[in-house]
Amino acid sequence: MKTKDDEIILLMQNETKQERGMRMMMEVYQSRLYWLIRRLISDEEIAKDILQETFIKAYQNFFQFKKDSQLYTWLYRIASNEALQYLKKNTKLHRVEEEIDVYLEGEMASESIKSADEIQELLLDAIQKLPEKQRLVFSMRYYDDLPYEEISKIVDMSVSTLKTNYHYAKEKIEQYILKNSEDRK
Repeated sequence: MKTKDDEIILLMQNETKQERGMRMMMEVYQSRLYWLIRRLISDEEIAKDILQETFIKAYQNFFQFKKDSQLYTWLYRIASNEALQYLKKNTKLHRVEEEIDVYLEGEMASESIKSADEIQELLLDAIQKLPEKQRLVFSMRYYDDLPYEEISKIVDMSVSTLKTNYHYAKEKIEQYILKNSEDRK
């Protein structure tokens, strides 16, 4: 029995059926890729644009897909690279967003934590404060529960380096949440 990936690959390799293969690829992976991008890019509209760019690149470069990895791994890598490229191009904008975040944190510090939503917000804020690579590794491991070996293929980093990045990211997030939840009491 063929898997969805096998079916998508066969359709994409056939010029007359590529459109159908692309639609199926988007149907299967759109949501997962969107949430990967969304965890890296806080703006919903920009995340949608990056998702669209991801699928365009996948379509244009499908001939480069090697079956030595899963289709999702390949798409994940394209999506994460697109998101990181966006972040690098917009470092100035990112600095402005950080200043706004600092202001909002100050405003929120006067209130106490009242709900799981506020804790979730603290977590998302902490993740946004991480360096790009740590944010990417943390998101893939924490949210998507990907094994280090799979993440290694996606970000082209050794497993030991990934584990170190994940460990540091986790520590920074814990410290951020502790500090900011104490400030709110």
